[in-house]
Amino acid sequence: MKFRGAPFRLLLWLFCGFLVLSAATAARFSTVIIDAGHGGKDKGAYWGGVRESTLNLGVARELEACLKKRGIRTVMTRRSDVFISLRGRANIANRYRNAVFVSIHFNASRNTRICGAETYYWGNQGRVLAGAIQRRLPARLKTYNRGIRKRGLAVLVHTRCPAVLVECGFMSNRNERQRCATRWYQQTAARGIYDALMAYR
Repeated sequence: MKFRGAPFRLLLWLFCGFLVLSAATAARFSTVIIDAGHGGKDKGAYWGGVRESTLNLGVARELEACLKKRGIRTVMTRRSDVFISLRGRANIANRYRNAVFVSIHFNASRNTRICGAETYYWGNQGRVLAGAIQRRLPARLKTYNRGIRKRGLAVLVHTRCPAVLVECGFMSNRNERQRCATRWYQQTAARGIYDALMAYR
């Protein structure tokens, strides 16, 4: 059977428009779950007197401030130095519909020369968001772009909404650690993640 003329072109246009609208709708969200990694008895990485859990919370608070200015609802998995299990963090995220989950961390390695930012994801929408973050965050922070990586991390696998885990820098690198501890770095990291969320939305 052959389809010719204006009716077929109209049908094709409507179908393509539906696909574009569906993709755009799938990426929309009304709530951002901000997960400051570690906390309480789990301090995360510790280098040069700096605790990862403290840095994570600093970026999380800055990100929350950016989102609230835009009128977007935020949910923090923790607001203080308390311990929350990995499954507990995912459970918090799973209470909300039309949400995205952003877990904030800082990295460390035995190779103290390594520096840079990278983002982990699990599902397809997480991959899209991770890509948006990596196109912005390293350049803003003036650090190396270590790309996106698919990884079956507990907070990503058990979270039903689009989810990413952002490693904002390497604490094990002395120069980068000193920068990570500044408010400028934490604000800039938060702004990079915020801009990526807006682009993804």
